[in-house]
Formats: sequence, C-alpha cells, structure tokens
Amino acid sequence: MLDGPVIAEWLPVSVASLILLLLAAGVAGWVDAVVGGGGLIQLPALVIAVPKDVPTPFILGTNKLSSFFGTLSASWVYLRRIRVQLVLLIPLVAGAYAGSTVGAALSRYVPREVLTPVVLVAVVAVALYTLFKPKMGLEHAPRHTGRTAIVWRAAAIGLLVGFYDGILGPGTGSFFVILIVSVLGYGFLQASANAKIANLTTNLAALAVYGVHGEIILALGVAMAVMNITGGFIGAHMATRRGSGFVRIVFLVTLSILIVKLAWDTVAQLMS
Repeated sequence: MLDGPVIAEWLPVSVASLILLLLAAGVAGWVDAVVGGGGLIQLPALVIAVPKDVPTPFILGTNKLSSFFGTLSASWVYLRRIRVQLVLLIPLVAGAYAGSTVGAALSRYVPREVLTPVVLVAVVAVALYTLFKPKMGLEHAPRHTGRTAIVWRAAAIGLLVGFYDGILGPGTGSFFVILIVSVLGYGFLQASANAKIANLTTNLAALAVYGVHGEIILALGVAMAVMNITGGFIGAHMATRRGSGFVRIVFLVTLSILIVKLAWDTVAQLMS
C-alpha cells in the first residue's frame, strides 16, 4: 500500500492509494472497451495499493465488481452502434458463463505458477500470429454461415475463454477477440463488440462467486466502477468511430504488455 493511514475500515486504503486506483480504473476501462485486457492495469494496481493483510479473494472480487460495470457501459455503446448476431452471441455468452463459473470455483485450488508459463506461450503465439497476418480482422468477412457451425464454435470459444477468465483472468477480452477473428472471420471491431458482451458475462459469473462469499471491498469497488464506466464509455466510442485498424493496433499493444507481465511473473516464480 502507498504510504498514509487508511481512510476507514470500510475503505482500507490511503488517500494516495485511492487516487492511484481511481486513475488505474479509468485507464483500464478504456483499454477493456477497445480490445480487452484492462485487468493488466487494474489488478496490479489493487495488489500494490490495498494493504497486504487483505486476503487475495477480496482483491479479485473488488476487481471484478469494477470491471463488470465498466464492461457494461462499453457493451451498451457497442450494441447501439454495432450489429450483433444472436446465433453467435447466445452460445458465446452461455459458454462463457459456464466456463467462468467453473474457473472461478477452481481458482482456489489451482496454483497460478502452473498456469502462468502456459498462458505466456499462448499469448506470444497469438501476438506473432496477429503480427504476421496484417490483413486479418481488418474486414468483416464471416467464414461460417450454417447455424450449427456457428453455434458450436461460438460455444467452444465462450467455454474456453470463460474458464480462463474465471481461473486466471488477465487478457480475457483479447483472447475473445482473437478467437472470434481467427475462427469465425469477424473484423476486429465486430469481434470486440461480441467480446465485450461475453466478457460482461464472465465478469458477472465470477462476481457472483466472490459475492456469495462476501469477498468484495464494496466501497472501493463502487468508486473504481465509476471511473471504469467513464473509461469504458470513452473507449467504446473511440473504437466504433475509428474502426478495426485502430482496434488491431491497441490489441497488439495490449498483448505486448501482457507478454511482459507474464514473462516477469514466470521469471519471478523460477527465482523464488
């Protein structure tokens, strides 16, 4: 935690820490709205700013509360401006909810040091794949028109990424985007619109798990949610105005940050 006495028992951070968290939540909301991955900013900020005697589930639950409302505001903007197909969205959301519920329940038992190197390899592969396919996702050209083909692919994407979000989390929106783009042939902008709604579902599922256990710092989560909503609203407007090319650039930058973080975590684990 940053230096200074905590504000109150129900808001266990210093004034300096609160300012840091509010700024982080605003930036995270913007990144999440454009391409996903805001947790790369918001979650580390919580780890730094919240006192070390606060149990980890409370940090994760507070992060989910803030992220949920930020993603909700971004989803609203996307739905007003981007047309989504229910034949894709419904199985994607259903799979995401189921996967995230299972992942959140198992997150207490699976060591993160086992998952981090695996995710690092996956993210590097995604970044290289996107980098060396410069035209991928710049045009919206869905590959599968049959209802059955779309449904099972969308459900599989939702289940896989939802499980990852529940059990680990960082970069969830980016994984949704790249799979919708590469598997279904969607443009980055259209994929991001669907990813926002799916990510909203995974956040809700995980939030329900933490909420049942009372593992949320409510006052802090609400304050951060206001900033996350603001950032999400601005980011969604920018993405829908600037198109898939802009989203692709932010996507690659976000992946680069995620790679650095995961690599750092992996090295730290090996040296500890």
